[in-house]
Amino acid sequence: MPDPIVTLIVPGRDIESFAPAAIASLRAQTEPRWRALLIDDGSVDGTGDVFRTAASADTRFEVITHDVARGLGAARNTGLARIDTEVLGFLDGDDELTPTALERLTGTITDTGSDFVAGAYVRLRPHGDGYTAGRIQPWTSAATDPQRLRTNIVDHPAASANIVAWSKLSRTDFWGDLRFPEGVAYEDQIIAQQLHTRASAFDVIPDVIVRWRLRADGSSITQSKAQLSVLRDYLAALRGGIEVLRVARAHAAVTARIDLILAMDMVPLQEIAAIHPDPAYAAEVTAFLAELHALPEFADAHPNPDLAAALSW
Repeated sequence: MPDPIVTLIVPGRDIESFAPAAIASLRAQTEPRWRALLIDDGSVDGTGDVFRTAASADTRFEVITHDVARGLGAARNTGLARIDTEVLGFLDGDDELTPTALERLTGTITDTGSDFVAGAYVRLRPHGDGYTAGRIQPWTSAATDPQRLRTNIVDHPAASANIVAWSKLSRTDFWGDLRFPEGVAYEDQIIAQQLHTRASAFDVIPDVIVRWRLRADGSSITQSKAQLSVLRDYLAALRGGIEVLRVARAHAAVTARIDLILAMDMVPLQEIAAIHPDPAYAAEVTAFLAELHALPEFADAHPNPDLAAALSW
């Protein structure tokens, strides 16, 4: 194999039924110059065996094992300490890359010299005995379409909606000492805004890069918002991301985030709060909404009532 130009950090815990699809999506890439760090975060199922089988069949895979579960943030940080290529990216072990993802991302960032490049993504939803890919959601499209090269968060505030780690490839030296928060859920939201505000230039492309799995058993973190502890991590991540944008004086991006949070995040949270047996849940949601209203940028927000109805969740 030629020398790799990009390393993918692929963490997973107890995903033996999903990991083969993630691994196959890497092997199907039209750009073959990659390596992947498969990080087994304390799995108690056969995830480690799946990872080791992949590594024995293809030397581009390397397996790293956490003896006990440390969380997604810690697993990604373990991978970041092992990067020796100029470009890095992430793929959660229960998701899938589209076949041309690495070709498009590496080609773009090589041509432009930007700090990172971000693409679009779609949901993989349960359908019958398997999964089917949905459409690009409105906020993802606003962040990535049309293509913009060497832009920034001031000129393209809608990019702030792209708050996931795995839709991007970054230059390794751009990360410096930046690391994911550990011991919390939604660890990538604040990091994403730090990438946006630190970058002197970034690229966005409309291509679908990742198919993001909505698990049929409801076991993913994003499907667990009815848990009070998960809600608190979720709201902390939203607060933290907004604060990063405010400190950077990216006021239009703050307004864009408020718009989207009101349309996409608050509606389902308020629905859960209305029936949740613990009054603390509703109190947390109400307090967060009050914080949004108190922000100076809230006066410029124009929530779109049609956006929530358009979301195909």
